[in-house]
Amino acid sequence: MAVRPGLWPALLGIVLAAWLRGSGAQQSATVANPLPGANPDLLPHFLVEPEDVYIVKNKPVLLVCKAVPATQIFFKCNGEWVRQVDHVIERSTDGSSGLPAMEVRINVSRQQVEKVFGLEEYWCQCVAWSSSGTTKSQKAYIRIAYLRKNFEQEPLAKEVSLEQGIVLPCRPPEGIPPAEVEWLRNEDLVDPSLDPNVYITREHSLVVRQARLADTANYTCVAKNIVARRRSASAAVIVYVDGSWSSWSKWSACGLDCTHWRSRECSDPAPRNGGEECRGADLDTRNCTSDLCMHTTSGPEDVALYVGLVAVAVCLILLLLVLILIYCRKKEGLDSDVADSSILTSGFQPVSIKPSKADNPHLLTIQPDLSTTTTTYQGSLCPRQDGPSPKFQLSNGHLLSPLGGGRHTLHHSSPTSEAEDFVSRLSTQNYFRSLPRGTGNMAYGTFNFLGGRLMIPNTGISLLIPPDAIPRGKIYEIYLTLHKPEDVRLPLAGCQTLLSPIVSCGPPGVLLTRPVILAMDHCGEPSPDSWSLRLKKQSCEGSWEDVLHLGEDAPSHLYYCQLEAGACYVFTEQLGRFALVGEALSVAATKRLKLLLFAPVACTSLEYNIRVYCLHDTHDALKEVVQLEKQLGGQLIQEPRVLHFKDSYHNLRLSIHDVPSSLWKSKLLVSYQEIPFYHIWNGTQQYLHCTFTLERISPSTSDLACKVWVWQVEGDGQSFNINFNITKDTRFAELLALESEGGVPALVGPSAFKIPFLIRQKIITSLDPPCSRGADWRTLAQKLHLDSHLSFFAAKPSPTAMILNLWEARHFPNGNLGQLAAAVAGLGQPDAGLFTVSEAEC
Repeated sequence: MAVRPGLWPALLGIVLAAWLRGSGAQQSATVANPLPGANPDLLPHFLVEPEDVYIVKNKPVLLVCKAVPATQIFFKCNGEWVRQVDHVIERSTDGSSGLPAMEVRINVSRQQVEKVFGLEEYWCQCVAWSSSGTTKSQKAYIRIAYLRKNFEQEPLAKEVSLEQGIVLPCRPPEGIPPAEVEWLRNEDLVDPSLDPNVYITREHSLVVRQARLADTANYTCVAKNIVARRRSASAAVIVYVDGSWSSWSKWSACGLDCTHWRSRECSDPAPRNGGEECRGADLDTRNCTSDLCMHTTSGPEDVALYVGLVAVAVCLILLLLVLILIYCRKKEGLDSDVADSSILTSGFQPVSIKPSKADNPHLLTIQPDLSTTTTTYQGSLCPRQDGPSPKFQLSNGHLLSPLGGGRHTLHHSSPTSEAEDFVSRLSTQNYFRSLPRGTGNMAYGTFNFLGGRLMIPNTGISLLIPPDAIPRGKIYEIYLTLHKPEDVRLPLAGCQTLLSPIVSCGPPGVLLTRPVILAMDHCGEPSPDSWSLRLKKQSCEGSWEDVLHLGEDAPSHLYYCQLEAGACYVFTEQLGRFALVGEALSVAATKRLKLLLFAPVACTSLEYNIRVYCLHDTHDALKEVVQLEKQLGGQLIQEPRVLHFKDSYHNLRLSIHDVPSSLWKSKLLVSYQEIPFYHIWNGTQQYLHCTFTLERISPSTSDLACKVWVWQVEGDGQSFNINFNITKDTRFAELLALESEGGVPALVGPSAFKIPFLIRQKIITSLDPPCSRGADWRTLAQKLHLDSHLSFFAAKPSPTAMILNLWEARHFPNGNLGQLAAAVAGLGQPDAGLFTVSEAEC
């Protein structure tokens, strides 16, 4: 039956109203065509269309739509019609055309948007009817606005010279809508339009083209959107000026002593903000040949003056000769044969030392003393520290016992000026510009042919200097430094990742006759099938080179790396900057991450933050976080866990669950937080963490019970069950107490080694020559599980010394000498020939 055109609006209104009054019946949105025979000019067109909008906190948003001509108008959201009772409709007549117009408004709440899961976004659309058909408006997307608290990257403090460029990076917190970034300089807004020397990049970094003294300030990155405004930690930028000499003044008149002088000042410019002082003398004196000097007749006073000067000169020459003689005798005593009769463990047989022979008075003859005492030594062997009197406890090894007559001395200088002199000498070379200043991540000492050891406490980083590694007659100042990854640019390509700390030992270029051993932690799970491991070294020009490919068939004879679970030991005769880098060969390659949960020791507000750190499983990374949390007033609230992070490009997710709603409220706006894969796999970002903010319902609430999950998508995961009292529970606080690791950062001579010197020499002499019965250094390497690269040991003058040096590096300070003695004795060598010292040898 045909329906007259005039009845279409009424029929559409009746059908639609009946559907909307139903109990939640759903209907799919369809695209309607104009009705047959209808005038297309009378199709509805929109005067107002819904627009994209953000929900801030819990405040609902309003969507408005107006169409003309329109007989019906309604909203549908995500494909479902909105109930009629939720619409507010106003009917009117368009003043210009006289056609009927309709306006509709709806409110959308946060709960409605949160019900939509998955990747689909929440949208709403307006549909209007007229006698000629239907028209749909544009889609309006409704999003929940937020701005996370933690910056993805914050600016770091810098010290730059005048006219040098400055780049302060800033990656704002994740947010919807994306945050806008501005910079503050001493709390004043930085406006690039007013200062052409400054601009802000697309990545939000602040760039100062040429540093000026006025650019010395505290810089803060500020991120803001419609929800919140966040401030980064302030970065102190210091622009320093190195001093430069002014021009020399004119020469003075010639004096009675036939000399004249001129002067200059360190004022062109003067040093500013910690810049270097001018080098050289500010006064220059020379002999002059003026007529006054050439023709002046000397009087009695002048004769007396000249006689006195000659007498002083003679005295100085005699004093210099005496000092040279004393120095030569001391040097002779230092290079004399030394005999040590001490046995430090029952694993070696006791030794009998006879009194020294009359024809060799320089031999050291000391009775065995198994009680170890300590003395305080002040001098050049202390670590670099800020205190006015650097000290360290030097274990009183037998080779360093008092010799009488000063026949065994160590080179040292004034304790008050040593640290300043050492660092100032290093700072004159470009290679050492990046050494950290004023931190606890550096140790140094003065060493000679006796060798020694440097350690950076609580980092797992040490440098063993074996005996005779430094040529006899040479004295070296050697340092050991741990770098922060952001301070050293280490280029990584492809799937490469940093597995170890970046460590410097130096100075580069010094002559070594034996390899030293650099020990440092790593966080890789090494496997020949999943990793390609390379040792990288930075040249003095700044470029990084692969000096060793671990596991290759043709190993390097200059470098060797003993890789073990959690640590690596690098043999090198060339000091420099090193790092262990891995390249994943399959998705089975994993890095060990240490997971730590911290929270405030004292909670004075309703908010309570739980910080979850995800860091490399190395001692140095742990030390940095523990020191940071001490400054923040945090405490450990759970035992640390280890997570194996795969090279799968999947992010790390963190979530909190089972928070008791009657006592606490979680302020997390999403179901989980994420740390991007690359931030972790790159290995150069410190302090990666997420923060969960909880709010107490009542100030009296002190018990907290919840769960924190940390997992990699399609990978490993860990769960923490938190159940403690936030005001008095400190049972986990002592788990991360930093230990002393031997107590001193620098040890020299025999106190740095477990194996007594003479016993070491006997073992080397016995095992270096090849033995047909197999009782040589090769068998010792197999017994100690050090036989992966025998060719490296064989290429050295003393393979046995290399093996014993590695044993020292691996087992200091808690090595079991008894086990080593048993391994050596098991080679078939006669005990008396190895572990005793004869009278003839003394």
